[in-house]
Amino acid sequence: MDREDGPLKVTGAAVYAADHHPDRLAYGYLLTSTIARGSILGMDTGQAAKAPGVLALYTPFNPVKLYPYAKEENAELTPPLQNTDVRYYGQAIGLVVAETFEQARDAAALVITRYSAQQPRASFTDGLPSAAPPPSGTPVVDVLAPGVTSIDQALAAGDVTLTATYSTPVETHVAMEPHATTAFWTADQLTIYTATQGVRLVVDRLTETLGIEAAKIHVINPYVGGGFGNKWGMWAHTPLTAAAARALGRPVKTVLTREQVFSVVGHRPPSSQTVSLGAAPDGTLVAVKNDGVSGKSASNNFYEPVANLSLVLYGSANLHVSRKVVTLDVPVTTIMRAPQESNGSFALESALDELADKLGMDPLDLRRKNDTPIRPSDKLPWSSKHLQECYTMGAERFGWSRRSSKPGTVTDGDWLVGLGMATATYGASRGQASIKVRLRDDGRAIVSGTAADLGTGQSTVFAVLTADGLGIPVGRVVPQLGDSATPPAANAGGSGSTSTNGPAVQLATDAAKAAMVTLATEHDKSPFKGQEVTFSNGEIRGGGREMPFGDLLTLLDVPAVEATATSPRSPVRDHAFRSFGAHFCEVRVNRWTGEPRVSRWLCVVDAGTIVNPKTARSQIAGGIIMGIGQALLEDLRIEPETGRFGNATMADYLVPINADIPDIGVEFLDYPDTLLSDLGARGIGEFGIVGAAGAVANAIYNATGKRIRDLPITLDKLL
Repeated sequence: MDREDGPLKVTGAAVYAADHHPDRLAYGYLLTSTIARGSILGMDTGQAAKAPGVLALYTPFNPVKLYPYAKEENAELTPPLQNTDVRYYGQAIGLVVAETFEQARDAAALVITRYSAQQPRASFTDGLPSAAPPPSGTPVVDVLAPGVTSIDQALAAGDVTLTATYSTPVETHVAMEPHATTAFWTADQLTIYTATQGVRLVVDRLTETLGIEAAKIHVINPYVGGGFGNKWGMWAHTPLTAAAARALGRPVKTVLTREQVFSVVGHRPPSSQTVSLGAAPDGTLVAVKNDGVSGKSASNNFYEPVANLSLVLYGSANLHVSRKVVTLDVPVTTIMRAPQESNGSFALESALDELADKLGMDPLDLRRKNDTPIRPSDKLPWSSKHLQECYTMGAERFGWSRRSSKPGTVTDGDWLVGLGMATATYGASRGQASIKVRLRDDGRAIVSGTAADLGTGQSTVFAVLTADGLGIPVGRVVPQLGDSATPPAANAGGSGSTSTNGPAVQLATDAAKAAMVTLATEHDKSPFKGQEVTFSNGEIRGGGREMPFGDLLTLLDVPAVEATATSPRSPVRDHAFRSFGAHFCEVRVNRWTGEPRVSRWLCVVDAGTIVNPKTARSQIAGGIIMGIGQALLEDLRIEPETGRFGNATMADYLVPINADIPDIGVEFLDYPDTLLSDLGARGIGEFGIVGAAGAVANAIYNATGKRIRDLPITLDKLL
């Protein structure tokens, strides 16, 4: 079915965080640092304070009170304005509040800040020789066969070996909706509209830093204009806006400018991976060694253990993964669609193709050869895996047999044509979630929980599952997401929304039906009192009669019946859970200009039950599009001398547009994973990007004979 929220979004009726205009609204504007490392010596705010419309100006020398964060998140370790330290260029160092946005912006430009500046550590490449163990996790993991003493010994035993280093640059999310917060207080009760992937995350964080009870915080966010990870939790503007609204006694709204979004709310860190593979002559992997290094901001402890994918994807008796970090004076590093696995898969999938070339073997055959029914790192069996079928279906429908084994031999006029493929995969899980279903006397059903819809189709999944359970048209179901006053459902992250919330929706629907049956059999005015009745197709049936639940509620003068149910975390510990699939792509490279163009794509997906194929297909395609951007375009450049992002605009940071993307074919196998839940659905939100950049790189090699190991693959690297 179409998106449940589609008409609201395309007509402008959907209300986002920045669309709220409570009475007496004031506007906040962030002041940001113009050095990357050092401290603030002073801030001359005299002219700004006298500017028209200015209500308040908060700085480290006149801060709003914010308490330290009690626990670590994927954002900054300390709340803003509580000291004079500067840790990155573009850090929030002040908030101007005025009657209008323009007045706040103009006043901010009048503030003169004096710094004591130090040379920032801003070059990831320069920092690689001094990479250190990460702040958390295990630095090294070895899984070795009996009698093998080291991964290098296992590699030496391989008849064919390969070692290569691959790198990825800084990338950023560039969600269509800029981050925004609107906050107001009623006595000591805070209501806040803010762009987030989880309203409960904001409640928890504000409770810490504002020093108030969670019950006094109401976070509302039904619509999110894209997130991809950097709307997880909250950033500096949110507590500042809430605290300013409390101090001024009136609503305040702060919307980040596009350039501020590039620095204030985090990015994907750069990475470097050295992959070594050892294989028998028939392609059987005997050793996989993956040494991964990730960038890490000095402002938090998040990093991407990019080598981790080598522990789970291909079978080998000997595995080695190491993780190191390079700490930099840059904006916060944070989660971005498929953290670890997006960057990790580029290196691993490229290396697999390079090994296949040395073996004289078809890259697809090499992957088939090393497919495994168990998770290599701990030998747990996969709960449900149909990767071989993905390979077969994809190869047949894409025409993989027409691929030339000799690079650079297929042409179409001025274009060199190549085919590439890669394995797609992402982990699956089921956490705890609570959902409420309310049956109303107008015949509609309200399904609610704190979940978020980032454009993922989660609200449509809620509507579909509730309608299926009640046996009523989907149009009579109203999903209500993103409200902290509703039952605690899963936040939108880790590809766990449908796999976690879906079973809870089903349980809550069954509970609401049971409550309706109880009312029908026990209410004194009910025509079904004392009878044996059932709930089917939206109707109460029994004693030879049937009545829609809305009509019965109206007859009994009962406005609604509701029930809340909780689905527990998956209790299964003897299996591993993961979605699998296969990317196939065709890339054309202009023989004269080096311009690469993706011209065909097919992805075959084994992700359990597919609740709504239409929105699910869009999710997979969205991930692939981001992967194409990762492969060919995206590169957030840091100026080593200043620590400034030099291309922090949507004109200079390149992402794919319609003209860059071909028709994308997506096929679902639809095998329910009943070990994960009765619903059988696994996550797909991050699945599509994993392996996509590797598939593009492999196709470009097949087209040109040039192996590019450093993303993005721009035309200058192909000339």
